[in-house]
Amino acid sequence: MKLTGAEIVIKRLIAHGVKTVFGYPGGAVLTLYDELYRNSEQIEHILTAHEQGAAHAADGYARVSGKTGVVIATSGPGATNLVTGIANAYLDSVPLVAITGNVSVPLLGRDSFQEVDIVSITKTMVKYNYIVKDVNQLETALNDAFRVANEGRKGPVLIDIPKNVQSDVCEYVGAVPEFQATQSRENAACDLDEIVEAINNAERPFIYAGGGVISAGAESELLQLSEKLSAPVGLSMMGLTAIPGEHPLNLGKSGMHGKYASSLAKSECDVLIVLGARFSDRATGNVGEYSAGKTIIHIDIDEREIGKNVTPHYSLCMDVKSVLIQLISRVKMLTNEKWISRVEELKRIQTVGEVPGFVPQGIIETVRRFCDDDTVVATDVGQHQMWVMQYYRFGNPRTLLSSGGLGAMGFGLGAAIGGCVASGNKPTVLFTGDGSFGMNLIELATAVSQKLPIIIVILNNSSLGLPRQWQTAFYGGRYSHSDLSERKTDFVALAEAFGARGYRAKEPSMLESILEEVTSARVHGEVLPVVIDCFVDADEIVLPMIPPGGSVKDIITNHKGDG
Repeated sequence: MKLTGAEIVIKRLIAHGVKTVFGYPGGAVLTLYDELYRNSEQIEHILTAHEQGAAHAADGYARVSGKTGVVIATSGPGATNLVTGIANAYLDSVPLVAITGNVSVPLLGRDSFQEVDIVSITKTMVKYNYIVKDVNQLETALNDAFRVANEGRKGPVLIDIPKNVQSDVCEYVGAVPEFQATQSRENAACDLDEIVEAINNAERPFIYAGGGVISAGAESELLQLSEKLSAPVGLSMMGLTAIPGEHPLNLGKSGMHGKYASSLAKSECDVLIVLGARFSDRATGNVGEYSAGKTIIHIDIDEREIGKNVTPHYSLCMDVKSVLIQLISRVKMLTNEKWISRVEELKRIQTVGEVPGFVPQGIIETVRRFCDDDTVVATDVGQHQMWVMQYYRFGNPRTLLSSGGLGAMGFGLGAAIGGCVASGNKPTVLFTGDGSFGMNLIELATAVSQKLPIIIVILNNSSLGLPRQWQTAFYGGRYSHSDLSERKTDFVALAEAFGARGYRAKEPSMLESILEEVTSARVHGEVLPVVIDCFVDADEIVLPMIPPGGSVKDIITNHKGDG
């Protein structure tokens, strides 16, 4: 049968199981939006307040659901407003399909109204992108987009569709898409027997797990291997929900702002098993010190990551889940009593009791008491993000949404919206700072219009917290443009203006009362976003901290900078 390009787009989205898309209409995609209108019973479209918010929402939706996020934007500024969201998905390996409109093919290259070469702009931040200049190529391009976004290391794909292609007609094949499992070309720099032998000879094994474990759905296998080896687990930010937060072998995040026990145990291990993580500079610090005195085993689905930052002794470019299944069946049961005793000692050293006053740790732990294990938690970027990684105890996989590789302030609210939708509109929490929240707070309009039960907790220190912390530690306390105290934004009034509920908390009892009120209101059927403005001291800093380029030998554990 013959269909228009716009009809083909919608047919392909439905064929690939897409139920929800995020976006913002404009002149170059109105034909496509007309088809969305005609198919609204099969595909829900969520209108955001800004295209960047739409991209982050699609990203959050993908992370929580495990499916491909889809975002649609018009040409020109619509397309360029997606760039930060696309880059974020690329660096965090999130499957995303971005569909943009463009001017008609005869007008390309003529500086036409709202024309940009979005394919060239996004070339370095996508797995694949393509401008479809012939409607006969459209069906194949869309099928390729979903395949490439999900095969191997997941990531974003962009398909640019000129306006006339959306109206042009061609024969529609309508083939059922073949499901592509998460596979990659297997490439082993060693034999699995060698890895098994190295692990069996370990006296102090340590597992470092990243987002690849979650992408592969290998959380159960990770836990089985950890327990069989009596190996503590340290986590990257992207891997933070790969093992239950309360499990005794979970040492939490390691790296620059990681947990003390996690970073120290990793440095003292004799065999480091790295699963689906990429050795970023924030994770390793000084590479020489990081690698010294240990055998490193690196397993990742992306062969480009093997040896890129750290040279392993053994490596496998394979799906993490399939490798873990083999390892579990082949490695010996290890007890490692001395090693576990040392790990417990490190955990005791890092233990911080109840901290007096209205401080980030107490705020985060109080909010956690009102959350279920399946509550989706989003963060923006900054000190509040690091505090959440340290103090929030995650229960289930795919419940954390945070910008890891790009570190994009303004990510949180859009991601929380997408994550909330993916969860079936269950209560969702966003931890943010006054600086980050100011970036994309316009998406409150989206949360209100969609009646989403999102609790937005602002850790408001009237500053850009991490820049200020670094200026304190490394720039002699010269707070160049990190002070936001001259901003007079009333976040409570702002929330009310958007149609949300706004609260202000200045002490622990106030926060508990607010959360009890919000919980009670939801029990009685009120579904509104809530903003809670929590005032914290600007001198609260994230500790411990390993200085840039340093190692655990340089770790800062107190305000005076002493290790």
